[in-house]
Amino acid sequence: MKNETHEVDFCVVGGGLAGLCAAVAAARHGVKVALVQDRPVLGGNASSEIRMHVCGAHGKDNRETGIVEEIELENMYRNPAASYSIWDSVLYGLARYQPNLTLLLNCPVNAAEMDRGRIRSVTGWQLTTETRQTVRARLFADCSGDSILAPLSGAEFRIGREARGEYDEDIEPPTADRRTMGMSCLIQARETDRPQEFIPPAWANRYPTCESLPKRHHDVRRTNFWWIELGGEDDSIHDTERLRDELLKAAFGVWDHVKNHCPRQDVRNWTLEWVGFLPGKRESRRYVGDHVLTQNDVRAEGRFDDLVAYGGWSMDDHHPAGMRHPGEPTIFHPAPSPYGIPYRCLYSRNVANLLFAGRNISATHAAMSSTRVMSTCATLGQAIGTAAAIAVRDGLDPRGVYEKRIDELQQTLMDDDCHLPFHRRRVPEPTARAKLSASRGEAESLRNGMDRPAGGSDNAWTAAASDWAQYELPAPATLREARIAFDSDLNREWRCEDTAGFKNLPFCYPRSLPALRPPATLVRAFRLEARGPDGSWRVVQRCENNFQRFVRVPLEVTTSAVRLTVESTWGAETARVFRFDVR
Repeated sequence: MKNETHEVDFCVVGGGLAGLCAAVAAARHGVKVALVQDRPVLGGNASSEIRMHVCGAHGKDNRETGIVEEIELENMYRNPAASYSIWDSVLYGLARYQPNLTLLLNCPVNAAEMDRGRIRSVTGWQLTTETRQTVRARLFADCSGDSILAPLSGAEFRIGREARGEYDEDIEPPTADRRTMGMSCLIQARETDRPQEFIPPAWANRYPTCESLPKRHHDVRRTNFWWIELGGEDDSIHDTERLRDELLKAAFGVWDHVKNHCPRQDVRNWTLEWVGFLPGKRESRRYVGDHVLTQNDVRAEGRFDDLVAYGGWSMDDHHPAGMRHPGEPTIFHPAPSPYGIPYRCLYSRNVANLLFAGRNISATHAAMSSTRVMSTCATLGQAIGTAAAIAVRDGLDPRGVYEKRIDELQQTLMDDDCHLPFHRRRVPEPTARAKLSASRGEAESLRNGMDRPAGGSDNAWTAAASDWAQYELPAPATLREARIAFDSDLNREWRCEDTAGFKNLPFCYPRSLPALRPPATLVRAFRLEARGPDGSWRVVQRCENNFQRFVRVPLEVTTSAVRLTVESTWGAETARVFRFDVR
């Protein structure tokens, strides 16, 4: 048996989308980071082991940007056949080859060392190497979903539903209880060119008629079978193995019904492609922070002074009995989109150096039923990773970032292409002071600090191939970087004629599934030019195969003017550019 110790600034426990974005954000801001994950793959509920598609805020132009959009766009570029193995590789590559980041996979954390109310180290047993891995850090983040650091550190947490009267939440029960939303083992099917037989295992549940699955929509082309759900009446952590067994009985039984007993659809050529043997969880422990987000905060649009992320999914409250409940499996209580989520919900109120992001943030059961979806969790992760970088730089605890650096945190997030509703990004001084002109149209939106359509304004400069926008500086200056936000079509949909729309990856594989590809609106090729002392222009950077919305371009040039020229898109006749900064 071996023992290894890692000394870092920031340790993130849990490698779902929240933990991945937290670790990458901190590392990109210069912090030495360890990301400890209990599984062989990253992504949590979005990984190939569980295969829940990535959901976020409802409504026009509300798609989350930042690191989560970067991930999705790379997947669209690299994964035309929509393979979950390729998706896994996108997440793995982002962490494994990120400077400043040490990735520890297959390493469930099971111990923590405390020192006067602070976490000093965490330790996990890495199954593949038979090594006890200890990480010492100044700051820790729990993005494990189940909040494993809560019982290990003594951090305050809650489980279950609050009483209706505690926070005046009308969708909560009259009396508090420990009931939660359940967990699911999802299934995926594939359409083939010939009839396929399915013989269920002897131990599978039997659902001989559609009435055996009341109010459970089971059209194979239009659902990912999320309602195969149990566990809300049980202990959603300690009963997981037993519940997994019950869920597998249900999952194979549901496919037996769809394939052999359902008169509502023709699935003769469909085969069971995959069954999840790792349950995807919706709810377990929730930390208590300096603020507890409530149903009423959500419905009031969350206009907090310390807003650092946003939600916009309905309060999607699954019945705790899951498949045992004969009624509707969930109730979609309305929520505005977007609504703000405050930073004070992302750090512990009694463990001084503990942050958290994901479904375990400081929120009531009612509010968490909305904030738990993965695009929201990813933006929460980027927020705490960025906060950790500020805290490490300035010698602060997480609460100190709220007290002394919240404006900087918000501006840094927006500068890194995270949208914060009700806020405007400050543009860098060289951009603000320069004279802006363009070969076509009005270009002032490139520096108005609004990097997507909002408030009835498009906030974009529209350009055709060879069109340019340029900044003329008051005097020659050394520019080190340009930051550009292109149009990745925040309202994009990916669908077949006879299926519901898909998210990042499909929930079924019809033969007519179109290839996944970058949005047609996205700029594919562009160049940046600098003007020399003699007035001539020279190319300082050219990109021929861009597939990202947010692009940082190193310059390191002394010039009196810099020009951005659009060369081509991924198919659209014109391009929209939301941002062009130089600094």
